[in-house]
Amino acid sequence: MSNDDLTHENFDFRGFDVPDLKAVTLASSSDSDQSKQPKTKHEDASKNRKHGKKKSKSDARSKKRAGAGKTSESFDDYEDYEEREAVSKADKKVSKDRPGLFAPMTLREVTVRNRIWLPPMCTYSSFARDGRPTPFHYQHYVSRAFGGFGMVIVESTAVAPEGRITPCDLGLWEDGQIDAWRWIVDGIREAGAVPAIQLNHAGRKASTGCFAVGYDGQSVPEEAGGWPTMAPSEIAFGGLRTPRALSVDEIHGLVGAFAAAAGRAVAAGFQAIQIHAAHGYLISQFLDPLSNERDDEYGGDLTGRSRFLVEVVDAVRGAVPEGVPVLVRISATDWAAGGWDLDQTIALSKVLKEHGVDVMDVSTGGIMSGVSIPVKPNYQVPFSEQVKAKADIPVTAVGLITKPKQAAKILAHGEADAVEIGRAALRDPYWPLRAANKLGIPSTEIPYAPQYVAGAY
Repeated sequence: MSNDDLTHENFDFRGFDVPDLKAVTLASSSDSDQSKQPKTKHEDASKNRKHGKKKSKSDARSKKRAGAGKTSESFDDYEDYEEREAVSKADKKVSKDRPGLFAPMTLREVTVRNRIWLPPMCTYSSFARDGRPTPFHYQHYVSRAFGGFGMVIVESTAVAPEGRITPCDLGLWEDGQIDAWRWIVDGIREAGAVPAIQLNHAGRKASTGCFAVGYDGQSVPEEAGGWPTMAPSEIAFGGLRTPRALSVDEIHGLVGAFAAAAGRAVAAGFQAIQIHAAHGYLISQFLDPLSNERDDEYGGDLTGRSRFLVEVVDAVRGAVPEGVPVLVRISATDWAAGGWDLDQTIALSKVLKEHGVDVMDVSTGGIMSGVSIPVKPNYQVPFSEQVKAKADIPVTAVGLITKPKQAAKILAHGEADAVEIGRAALRDPYWPLRAANKLGIPSTEIPYAPQYVAGAY
């Protein structure tokens, strides 16, 4: 597997046993189910030749184009036509009231221009180690806003200095950091996108290395700028240092830290707040019985293990204006026996909806090292579909969503209310503009900034 396959959004797969992408299926699929999968184009073509079947119109058109000496650019145009045609047929099979990728979405008093969102992806680039964003972050996020994304969710931002994943993480743990964010937030809004921010505490996965610090995949020694970590219980993650267990008073203090950071985010101009409760960080550590062995009110059954998150949601909801949406990123499963799973996610999502959460950002994994995660395109989409259907709450889908037709089908099939384009957005900041063209959206309906209209597809 290449290094490009080792990370997905702000979940780092390093340290996990990730199977060959072509050989895996979702954990719920059996061997017999695999045998029922549709044949590939190559297999169908081979079978047709063997039995002397007629070539399809598509094959005939392809051969005609190839024989006419068409260039590769012309063939790309043909593929674009096929993609638009396939999406058009798919849309006709579903309810007309389901929104498309470029339909607006209103959350409380905030309207997002489309359903293509940029997920939070760690860049570990606050090189002064003070939690403040830099010109890099302005370029990174504002360029994606100009690229047509509806919501731009800024990466994991620590609510306390000891809650950083690495020493180079961003932060909003003090008022002095607010001004450093304003120009970035203003730039995102001026480019037409909704600026959102993910608030996080890394817990036992804090104080780890990154490309800017070294100690990649390890705990950073204190002499190199690291610090002791904390968690619900004294259980280490993989080979990282063992955390100390938080006291009840400290837990209450962290609830306040999330609320204070949310207030600072709103003061900086952010229009939506996301609480990070996924990928094995502190809130996720409370949720999963594999990392939470507490016997007080913050442990035990689902109610106890989810108490910290519910209190954080209530505190954040109370710290921001009523019109500001609150999102929660959740791991729908941690892919480990006896751990957090989909049923618990659905039950919790119902509770969070009652406490004012507007959207569940459904991802998976992160609590245990050494587990096998079936990574493949759309591998997390079935979880968002289940949360949407059974908890009756808007959801976003993630999980190797890279192609316009693929993203459009997720919405057309009712599997999510918005899609998040992660790694593909790192390669192409203008992914939504290109996707609109491939899906046949009229250029007048594509979110081009006035300065870029002359270069429209």
